[in-house]
Amino acid sequence: MALIMKTAEYDCSIFERDIMSDIVRLDKYLADLSVGSRSEVKKYIKKGQVRVGNQVIKDVGYKVDTKREVVYFDNKQLEYNKYIYLMLNKPAGVVSATQDNLHKTVIDLIDKKYHRNIFPVGRLDKDTEGLLLITNDGKLAHDLLSPKKQIPKTYYAVIDGRVTSREVMEFEKGIKIDEDFTTLPSKLKILESGEASKVEITIYEGKFHQVKRMFEAVGMKVTYLKRISMASLELDASLELSSYRELTDDELRMLKA
Repeated sequence: MALIMKTAEYDCSIFERDIMSDIVRLDKYLADLSVGSRSEVKKYIKKGQVRVGNQVIKDVGYKVDTKREVVYFDNKQLEYNKYIYLMLNKPAGVVSATQDNLHKTVIDLIDKKYHRNIFPVGRLDKDTEGLLLITNDGKLAHDLLSPKKQIPKTYYAVIDGRVTSREVMEFEKGIKIDEDFTTLPSKLKILESGEASKVEITIYEGKFHQVKRMFEAVGMKVTYLKRISMASLELDASLELSSYRELTDDELRMLKA
């Protein structure tokens, strides 16, 4: 069986278009807001329980302009948020993809009510835990992943070996991880040095297995890796593994800034 794995990091088109149109079918609009299942909301519409502005609409295929029109269900105004922003504490064992026919994906961890073309912003390795932004905002994802932006990403890591000031200085210069690529200068902070050193490392790119390859280049091995921040967004310490929540207004505002 062929492997199917779709990840937003490698699909440039997902960043170059507005993922969700401002025009949405009325039945989808209601289903997205958990008014009911797709079949249930169709019945509500046909019964005349839905109006757009002052007009009762019984056509399930009516196109709602989410920017200009106000929708009411049983005379209660509904609010439609075009974009979804979720902070996920990714566990090990799941892949950062929208689809995969061999492994559970991060999207599988998210309640179906949020399944409106959402995708992970970038990727974390299958065995890596921590902060992962899930959204359907292509522009924000593009800004956060663009190499030109040099967005900082900070990880907590456990290293097999004693990390010293020597490695700190090497990381500050940039690490050559293959013949054609040397990383940008990174920040390595030693939390505990010993046979199993504990560190925090901040990098400004997102190459495949980058943190692991950087330590391998200096003769060490990463045994545990967890992302704790990306740009201004910090992992909520109260989020258990596999748990997620919507971003706060302040978090979103700072992230976009």
